[in-house]
Amino acid sequence: MQLPKPPVLLPLGVALRLLPDAVHTRLFSALVNHLLKGQPAAEELGPLEGKRICLSVTDHHGGVCFLVKEGGVTPWDCKADDDWDVRIRGRLEDFWRLAARAEDPDTLFFSRRLDLEGETEAGLYLKNLLDTAEPDWESHIHAVLGERAGSKAVSMLNQLGLGKLLPGGLHPTQ
Repeated sequence: MQLPKPPVLLPLGVALRLLPDAVHTRLFSALVNHLLKGQPAAEELGPLEGKRICLSVTDHHGGVCFLVKEGGVTPWDCKADDDWDVRIRGRLEDFWRLAARAEDPDTLFFSRRLDLEGETEAGLYLKNLLDTAEPDWESHIHAVLGERAGSKAVSMLNQLGLGKLLPGGLHPTQ
């Protein structure tokens, strides 16, 4: 059964077509670095240190390239079509399904909806990291807001019933 496309895909697709890749790369890198704060996945990036990774969105002719560095990512200006160590290519909807965890990464890769190219070992490590990484929202909130404000924010989210809406939920605070 085909799921309806999320409404966010239309503006994302327009932005991919109209804005230069350098803008996409800077925004993507800032978002990924923000989301990695307080996450175990940041510590698991070690084997990818120094690797140039490119995400190519085939149906909108855009993409982002970044360098894995010090537990995060930094923008990478691809000089040529093969100026990367690992490249994932696919349609915007399939990248969205991967990011939203709406579909298992193995399904997306083995059905060839997302193609993985380049260094085999680094590519498989990246795919497995995407497959097994579970966001720890509570740690993220504490890393972003600090311990005191983070505890208050987690408590408030739980009191409002919003903590259980996050994948993995938030732990109830005393």
